[in-house]
Amino acid sequence: MAKAYERIADELRQSIRTGRPRPGDQLPAETRLAEQSGRSVPTVRDALRLLQAEGLIEKVHGRGSFVRRARTRVQRTNARHQWEKDRARQPHEKRAQTGATEHDTGLEVDDLVFRATYREITADEDIAAAMGIAEGTVLVERTYRTRYSAERAPLSLVTSYLVRERIESNPDLLDETKEPWPGGTWNQLHTVGVEIDRVEERVSARPPTAEEAEELDLPPGTAVLVLRKTLVDAGGLIAEMSDVTLPGDRTETLFTTHLERW
Repeated sequence: MAKAYERIADELRQSIRTGRPRPGDQLPAETRLAEQSGRSVPTVRDALRLLQAEGLIEKVHGRGSFVRRARTRVQRTNARHQWEKDRARQPHEKRAQTGATEHDTGLEVDDLVFRATYREITADEDIAAAMGIAEGTVLVERTYRTRYSAERAPLSLVTSYLVRERIESNPDLLDETKEPWPGGTWNQLHTVGVEIDRVEERVSARPPTAEEAEELDLPPGTAVLVLRKTLVDAGGLIAEMSDVTLPGDRTETLFTTHLERW
């Protein structure tokens, strides 16, 4: 038999799913919900905690509980890599029309707010091993945040690593003010004569850190997908490595493999 807080949660859940209240609407105060249900305020709080864990509502300190707005869905497909490679050699005007985020979300360029920061670091043991370079190699670490302008949280958390020596022949690749770069990393590497031969991606899931949960605005209990992507050039060297943290409540990864006919 369902517990009292579960029955309250069921009633609220059904109301939310039928659109009354609507996304963004505030729920009645806890005392009001307790009066309506004939239960205690602690029981109502248990019901609200359950709905918050499911991602249906969010609590705003000092204001109350609100129906959570649906977030922009992101679908990452492995077919995007050939699209990115083909785009890398297109004219500037063509490359500027759309980017990988627009490709994954269906949003337009003007819908997005983009931020990039660069800094120089030296490769630690983990990065050196992953990129097949010597520990202490000078890298350009690039941090990217892109969000839909109607939302406050970024779509993902991205940190990218390039070997400085391999890109410094084009000073623009060391300058964060040149971002967003039409054609992205693939075109940036093309400008210094690097052609990507293959992409390797390793995906795992884990609980978010407190900082990740806050920045991505994750409901309690939501996992993140962690993607480590390496771009390998035609000579077999890793041209770029990136660590991407994706919110598990609004990310889908689609893998399509075309097979040869018998």
